[in-house]
Amino acid sequence: MVASASSPKVQFNVYLPAELVRDLKHRAIDEGVSLSALVERIAAQYVSDTEGGTR
Repeated sequence: MVASASSPKVQFNVYLPAELVRDLKHRAIDEGVSLSALVERIAAQYVSDTEGGTR
């Protein structure tokens, strides 16, 4: 199940390589969205793509 945009948000820490974080920040700016919104979209797409399969 993928949460909707109106679902309550929670904060958690994820450790990623600095270069990846930098690239994600630039991508978010290019798309005119927040970093959180971009990561949420990527994660939701991943979960949706893998539902019913092995994770």
